[in-house]
Amino acid sequence: MGIIWALITAVCWGSIVLVSEKLGGDFHSQTFGMTLGALLFSIVAFFIVQPDLDITVFVIGIVSGIFWVIGQRNQFASVDYLGVSKIVPLSTGMQLFGTTLFGVIVFHEWKTSTEIIIGIIAICAIIAGALLTSLKSEKGDQKDKQNFKKGLTFLLISTIGYVTYVVIIRWFEVNGWQAILPQAVGMFIGALVLSFKHKPFNKYSYRNILTGLIWSTGNLTLLLSLPLIGIATSFSLSQTGIIISTLGGIFLLGEKRSKKEIIWVISGCVLIIAGGVMLGFTKS
Repeated sequence: MGIIWALITAVCWGSIVLVSEKLGGDFHSQTFGMTLGALLFSIVAFFIVQPDLDITVFVIGIVSGIFWVIGQRNQFASVDYLGVSKIVPLSTGMQLFGTTLFGVIVFHEWKTSTEIIIGIIAICAIIAGALLTSLKSEKGDQKDKQNFKKGLTFLLISTIGYVTYVVIIRWFEVNGWQAILPQAVGMFIGALVLSFKHKPFNKYSYRNILTGLIWSTGNLTLLLSLPLIGIATSFSLSQTGIIISTLGGIFLLGEKRSKKEIIWVISGCVLIIAGGVMLGFTKS
């Protein structure tokens, strides 16, 4: 069941950037709108499930949510410089490396030699696929190089935020239903503080409530999968949604790619799928 939860996350998260780009707004409005949607989702879910919350769970959830805002806000910012079809694969590879490192070294989630071998091959396949989807067939000009540096800087900050948001929940063993409301509160607070000077209450923020609802669905299924199949496997499987984002950026958003680059993208997606399937076998 844990694998199914993680794959639902992949579908939800793989469509977020595409939906947000279609809805419009700058990265401040997009991030703030997502947190509004997430907060609404979490309030409804809380009253339905009514999980037990104590001060530790609430604080950890808020901190996790704030780190998520750092991750999401900077990913949206990096998209402005490099586009969806390039940023999402790179972001995926970096997040996979970070979360898997914690999952294996800190939480000892791969115990047998077979799990370790399969896991390493799977992660290498996913990262190779992510890099393959971001290749360019032609050298860029000086402006392209500057944009790449700026986009990569935002992406590094984004990765730190995303990895911490997942790891801290696993570290303190907070389950999905407990975390969902405190996380959303932390997300809302973080987004409000970071975007307050940019007048976040606008039509684009309200439109992006939809992306918050989509994200929340994926977030809940990820958190439910963590105790069942572990952080390394669950997070890696959840990131196979890169296929939706990458191909959608090219064919739905019209991001320009040469025929050779499209072949690289498709090949990269195949590697990612293969890696994701292999990760399903790393949990005994």
